[in-house]
Amino acid sequence: MRMNTIRPAAGSKRARRRVGRGSGSGLGKTAGRGSKGQKSRAGGFHKVGFEGGQMPLQRRLPKRGFVSHLSKDTAEVRLSDLARLPITDIDILALKAAGLVPAAAKTAKVIKTGTLEKAVKLSGLAVSKGARSVIEATGGTIAGEPIRPEKTPQEKAWQKNLAAAAAKPEKSAKTEKTVKTEKTAKTEKTAKTEKTAKGEGRPKGDQAPAQEQTKD
Repeated sequence: MRMNTIRPAAGSKRARRRVGRGSGSGLGKTAGRGSKGQKSRAGGFHKVGFEGGQMPLQRRLPKRGFVSHLSKDTAEVRLSDLARLPITDIDILALKAAGLVPAAAKTAKVIKTGTLEKAVKLSGLAVSKGARSVIEATGGTIAGEPIRPEKTPQEKAWQKNLAAAAAKPEKSAKTEKTVKTEKTAKTEKTAKTEKTAKGEGRPKGDQAPAQEQTKD
């Protein structure tokens, strides 16, 4: 190998596209921009997502869910992660030293995923209901859990209304009294119709005279 034979790897370098250099290049005359229109002009562009004035896609679709601003501050730790630690006294600093939670995390929560067969002592960590039962069943202890912030009056009122709506029985479209009244009216109407068909409800003077049979 010599200095005058060193070349870049095949395909790593491509020639710059030179437009407007004659029709034989394939990019002459209009230089690949086509004829007329906004995109053929110098500086003719529009913002990303623009659809000619109609409602763009990113505004037509509804919003779904939300992104918690506390997601970077709180980390999740599985029971199987605790089982792999060589120590039994576990806090947020021990989790950071073991690389189980990010260094920027302010607190961590233990969730019921995996198995735990040894007794551990947690301090300063949040614990889910299922994980608490597993930890206590193995003889472990939990101390110094983070205090949850108290709910605002608006949150309390919303939760109360939600519980009341769930406990309130659904009202039927018709009450029993209305149904009974309709049944009685229907029965009387049926009986009256049958009497009229038999001729019992017509007065005697209004009865139609019997046709006399004539003999030829």
